[in-house]
Amino acid sequence: MIDKVIEKYIPRKFTKGAVIFKLNPPSHSHNLEALNKAIAEPIWEFLERGGKRWRPALFLLIIEALGKNSEDFVDFAIIPEVIHNGTLMVDDIEDASEFRRGKPCTYKIYGLDIAINAGNTMYYLPLLPLIKNREKISKEKLCKVYEIYVQEMISLSMGQAMDIAWHRGIANADKLEEKDYLQMCAYKTGTLARMSAKIAAVLADANEELTDKLGCFAESIGIAFQMQDDILDLTGEEFAEKKGGRGQDITEGKRSLIVIHTLKVADAKDRKRLIEILNMHASDQKLKDEAIKIMEKYDSIDYAKNFARKIVKESWKEVERLLPPSEAKEKINAFAKFLIERKI
Repeated sequence: MIDKVIEKYIPRKFTKGAVIFKLNPPSHSHNLEALNKAIAEPIWEFLERGGKRWRPALFLLIIEALGKNSEDFVDFAIIPEVIHNGTLMVDDIEDASEFRRGKPCTYKIYGLDIAINAGNTMYYLPLLPLIKNREKISKEKLCKVYEIYVQEMISLSMGQAMDIAWHRGIANADKLEEKDYLQMCAYKTGTLARMSAKIAAVLADANEELTDKLGCFAESIGIAFQMQDDILDLTGEEFAEKKGGRGQDITEGKRSLIVIHTLKVADAKDRKRLIEILNMHASDQKLKDEAIKIMEKYDSIDYAKNFARKIVKESWKEVERLLPPSEAKEKINAFAKFLIERKI
């Protein structure tokens, strides 16, 4: 369903009747071949690889929990999802990754220039539903939604900046505390979940307190989701295979909560060795396995798993008291638990 809505605004093949041209008519020429080769094709090649689509699912569940018909708002659910996929396309370039979802990264197929531009275009194209439906939404709501979008896109870039600085070793990466990692995740992974929840809440007439609480809850889901990704990168065979092998985060030198906890509690010898491997950006599987064994030695993987469960449970308590009883409310709680217990 979500893919069909995305296709409504970002067609697999642009024609002169595409929504973008109706809302923003070209002054001189449509240049369909260029736009299809450099935007539609790479975007849909990437989208068709799959993905969990959990952000729009969360969006629609919140709409239902607030007593609205989710079908009336489904067009807006694609906003965080398309942005998310755009960030992955650009992220793969920044990390010099080889594979995404079991296939070569977009820049490996289409080139750096097309991948960067297509990824950046995905930050803005999903706003078309807001423009197309602006007569149906009050100006006050539209203003709030655009403000949420701008705030979260700024946060997204700040989170990525922190992550890059740490794995490149230019910002005291070996002295990080848990609060530093949590802030990076809140910016980077939490932000699109938060955007999804807050936009849904505003469109469904939630008050300011509930909108903020739903945003915080969604942020905790995003952070926990990232922690589970970090865990699966080290332990999940199917997950790791799609990324190009177990321990890709070690190759990238990423400072996950698992790494931070290990560096905090490990003896001097193990701490030094783990830092050495991370700073090597090692792709050799033996070295990556050595690093994983060090982290397992100090129960850091279990520590991250329990941490993820705890933050979601605590943030749910804040939302639970404000939402009226409903099936959708129970589904949101179950959905959050699923995201941090998943195996893929």
